[in-house]
Formats: sequence, C-alpha cells, structure tokens
Amino acid sequence: MEEQIRVAAFNWIAEQIQIHGDVLPRNLLEKGFIFDDQRITLIGPQGIWKPKLFEQIPLTITTVAGGPYNDFFTKDGFLVYRYRGDNPNHRDNVGLREAMKRQIPLIYFHGVVKSRYLTIWPVYIIRDNPATLSFTIAEDMPGSIKQYLNNNSYNKLPYVADDGTYYKRNYITSTIKQRLHQKSFRERVLEAYSCQCAFCRLRHVELLDAAHIICDSEELGEPIVNNGLSLCKIHHAAFDSNIIGVTPDYNLVVRDDILEEIDGPMLRHGIQQLHEQKIILPKSKKLWPDQNRLEIRYNRFKEVG
Repeated sequence: MEEQIRVAAFNWIAEQIQIHGDVLPRNLLEKGFIFDDQRITLIGPQGIWKPKLFEQIPLTITTVAGGPYNDFFTKDGFLVYRYRGDNPNHRDNVGLREAMKRQIPLIYFHGVVKSRYLTIWPVYIIRDNPATLSFTIAEDMPGSIKQYLNNNSYNKLPYVADDGTYYKRNYITSTIKQRLHQKSFRERVLEAYSCQCAFCRLRHVELLDAAHIICDSEELGEPIVNNGLSLCKIHHAAFDSNIIGVTPDYNLVVRDDILEEIDGPMLRHGIQQLHEQKIILPKSKKLWPDQNRLEIRYNRFKEVG
C-alpha cells in the first residue's frame, strides 16, 4: 500500500508542476490528494512528513524559508539535511535512515519564500552523518523511480547505487542551488509587485517573469528585488530587446522606430500606448527598482535607439 501511495504522490506532484510550475503553494501541499478514499497530505507541521497511512518511512522532507534548521549544500554539490532535533534515534530520523538503507525515493520541498516551495523529486538519502546530526541528500531523474520499483521492495534486499548512479546524482543535485536562486528571485519580485506586470497590470502569475534590470552575469546583477521588475512575458521580451526602456524616474519609453510602426492592435495597445506612462511600483519604497541600475540600463537602451 505505501509503495502504491508513494508512486501516486509522484504522479500527483508531476501533474501539479505541469499546472503551477515547480514552485508550489503550501495550501496545495497540505490539501494533497485522495487515494482509495483517504486523503494523502504532502506537508505538515514537521519537516520530515509521514502521512497517517505510512508506518515508518516518510514521504516528504521540507526546508522552510527562514526556518530553524540550517540546511546547506556541500562543496561537492549535495544537500545536507538536518536531523529532527538532536536525538539520532528520534522516529523521524530513524525513518529517513531506513529510507537510505532501502534507497526509497522521497519528495523534497525547499521554501523559497513564505509558504511557497521549490519541488524537487525524487531525492534519496545517500549518507547518514551522526556526528553532525544530518543526512546527505541527492536528487535523481524521475526515471529512477522505476528502478526503485524493480529493485527495492519490502521483500527484497536493499538496492545499492553504483558509482555511475552516484555521479549522475551528484551532477543533477548540483543544479539545485542555482534553481533555488532563480526561483527565489522570481517569487520575491512577483510578491513585491503584488503579482502583476509593472507595465500593463496583467495579473496571471503563469504569464509573469522576474526580469533583471542588470543581468545576473554582471557585477550589479545580484538577484535582489531592487534589480528586478515583474513583467508579463511579452513585456519582458520587449524590455530585454530594448523595444521598451525604463528611465531612472520610472517612466516608460518606447523606441522611436517602434512608435512609428503601423501594425495591429497588439502593437498599438500593448506597446505603443505605454510610451511616457509610469511603471507600477511596489507598495514598499524599499523594494522600488534601484535608480542607479535603471540609469545604466536606460543608457544602453538609448544607445540602441
């Protein structure tokens, strides 16, 4: 039964990511899904979460944004996840240890902002570190679940990953840190702008991006809200392509040659009518776009125009 529920949870997570993207809201995870007339929740008060129908081995693990546990990444790219409390024999720690022995896949939720979690799956416990009261976690490809089903059941010997699996997981897990930075930046920028486009007020979150004022490869391109604008996808592309510029005083400027074009309603209403309008700013002045960065970016816009 647990094995079936675990696979159903993976399938449900895949469906939710298709709908919402890979950053999921806590209320969705708390609600979970129905399996054989039983509600299966995926997150709860404890970071190591085991639904009621599970006997010992957890289904998910969670790191809360700003939480009490100092989870971090190792130099070789794996994630260190803290024990619950300081007792290695706490039932939750024992459950994760058993998941490690059997190489049972879990789902990992990492909070990027309050109540929103980057969803990483499947993950495996690959090392127990009693001296530091922590486990080492690795991500794998969803296809590894089939390997788990074929090689690991309650009636078989534990499956031991070979060197190829270890290095593959090492490579995959090393991308989590970058994904966390990217997703955290997007969530914080959209939250600051009340989940609307700063140019046109579009409020459909699935159509919004966090645009960098100064790109992240440059010295001033830090992933902070003051270096970001919440933009719908068409205005993000227009901003990045220097079709639309933003002055240090938060005015929109449409490139001269674009203003002179005659085309359909999208160009007229979606681009040209933005000329000399003010952008929508966050409620908190502390989160407004940095004027120095805007000046640098606007000078580049003028050079193109």
